[in-house]
Amino acid sequence: MAQNKANAGGLGAGSAGAIRPSLGNALPYFASLVVFPLVVNAAIQGGWWIAAPYLFFMIPDFFDTMFGVEERNMDPRKTRESDLFAYKLALWLWAALWPTTLIFALWQLLVSDHLSVLETVFMVVVLSVVAQASFITGHELIHRRSAMERRIGEFILASVSYPHYASEHTYVHHALACTPGDPGSAPKGVSLWKYLPREIKSNLLGAWRFERDRLARRQLPVWHYTNPFWRYVLETAAWYALVYWLGGAWAVLVYAILCCSVILSMKIINYVQHYGLRRIRLPNGRYERVQPWHSWSAAYRLSNWFFYNMQRHPDHHISPNRRYPLLQHCGPNSAPQLPGTYVRMAGLAVFPKRWFGVMDPLVDNWRKHFYPQVDDWSAYDSPATAARPDAFEAISEIFAASPKLKEWINRAPELLDNLTSKEFTDLDLPQGFGPDPGFEAIARSGLARVYWTHELGIAEMREQIDDYPVQDAQEAVDAVRNWSNDKTFQIAVHQIRGNLSQAEAGTALSNVAEASVTAVLAAVEEDHAEKGRRRGEGGVAAVALGDLASRESALGLKLDVLFVHDGDGEQYPEILCRNFDGALRSLSRDSLLFAPLSEEEKTQAVLKLTELRNYGPEGGEKLRELTGARHIFTSGDPSVANRFEEVRSEVLPGGAPG
Repeated sequence: MAQNKANAGGLGAGSAGAIRPSLGNALPYFASLVVFPLVVNAAIQGGWWIAAPYLFFMIPDFFDTMFGVEERNMDPRKTRESDLFAYKLALWLWAALWPTTLIFALWQLLVSDHLSVLETVFMVVVLSVVAQASFITGHELIHRRSAMERRIGEFILASVSYPHYASEHTYVHHALACTPGDPGSAPKGVSLWKYLPREIKSNLLGAWRFERDRLARRQLPVWHYTNPFWRYVLETAAWYALVYWLGGAWAVLVYAILCCSVILSMKIINYVQHYGLRRIRLPNGRYERVQPWHSWSAAYRLSNWFFYNMQRHPDHHISPNRRYPLLQHCGPNSAPQLPGTYVRMAGLAVFPKRWFGVMDPLVDNWRKHFYPQVDDWSAYDSPATAARPDAFEAISEIFAASPKLKEWINRAPELLDNLTSKEFTDLDLPQGFGPDPGFEAIARSGLARVYWTHELGIAEMREQIDDYPVQDAQEAVDAVRNWSNDKTFQIAVHQIRGNLSQAEAGTALSNVAEASVTAVLAAVEEDHAEKGRRRGEGGVAAVALGDLASRESALGLKLDVLFVHDGDGEQYPEILCRNFDGALRSLSRDSLLFAPLSEEEKTQAVLKLTELRNYGPEGGEKLRELTGARHIFTSGDPSVANRFEEVRSEVLPGGAPG
């Protein structure tokens, strides 16, 4: 790691000479401005002229190889702000020409009405391509110290319906880049299409939360006039009002589609910029500072001229306020290098299988090169960490100790919230008991053991379950499943941490299982009573078999229950037992504790007491199951449980166990 950091110090290592700021060196950055007269001409002439601006932006793709790479840097320490006037002028001209050209083109499309429908469609495509480059300009300007430049950047972003990017990107993404808390940094193995919804949603919500919290720290309400969302809304509304005035509702729809295409294209670029790269978690609980190796780099000269050094993204994260001509090239010892331009890699990203085939080996090489000391990256890549970044230590602990829990928290990260509940933290006090490690371990373990094996028994668990407000048996099943998953997860983590032995965890899990089963059966019984079904004579006994009966429970417990009734010639017990069976099958679905029961699997058997008497010595396996059976629930006549025990004593060799 020390070697890597030493290499990172020379960002331009291997470059020949340095670039001096001059008009001649600035002129290539004016090249992309040629697109604006091409767009104006296309909007006026129509026809094949529409292809000209589109083909113009294809030039970097076709000629990047011919122009080669640029690895030289301009020295920020020796460059004065006044030396950069020509470079800034190129950006300012783009910022001025884009809104005026967009309005002119919209006028030609929506008011002049001299273009055919097909020509209008192609012009919208052309405008979306140019708008993508305008997004890059807006991004560059929102990082400037000048308030005027930042406002211009916001206005340009508003022209594509994304002004809140000014808050989210600057204050959220740059702070959290390449950590699980940043939705804009895609973990390895996550496809573009899975990445997009969370990234787009979090951009808006992240920006709003940041501005809300910033105002709160100043003791100002969220609707205070200094909240930039007022500007964001007004700027975006102004663009839509203009489009509506020009062309009505259909024009607004077309404009919205144009904006969506621009946002999509920039999200693809964001996906490329940090894919698979992670900052490691330090022992103090913080992530390491962002380094050049936390962004993908590319040195293609022509693309960087056209798109204002966008591909020098590693240095942009090191110095976000650095103007684009001063961004440093980061060589392979400082930053991972893409096998193609950003634009070309963005085209590859839309095909996940091909993308993973190209990029995942590069990510693996990056990890070996920059972090040879890290053997396991699964916690960094996991969906659970993305959903609950603050629980990284617990996730790492679980991933290392329990593959089954690893699978579950990836599917249901909300389980991790149980580790912050008072019920859990009071038993696993994070502040500790003192300096003596031995006493610490004993105290932690003692608290958990007393609670789970003595204080929280089946009766206490049923009280917790009964506190859930439910209206029918199906709601009860859902509530019990969630409660069961929460308790099972807590017990499993206590076992991982050594607070519960395997036997003690088995006892606690058995209590959870029995409380869950009996609560569900009670809810089904209440449903039957509510529906006015005639109870009839006799009763139904639920009898636990196998591990459920022996109280040797573990994750993946088989939900093995026998229903015994004495309602000869009556339909009620049969109907009730079928509903019991259906409810338990539903309970086993998506359960951390119980193994799922398939519809074809006949596990919950139903027997009449008279049928049980016929087991006899030839009962075989069924008879052996009754040896350890244990009654856990009764519906109707409570004496059915005693009669079951009597019949079992009759049929078992030597009688039932005491």
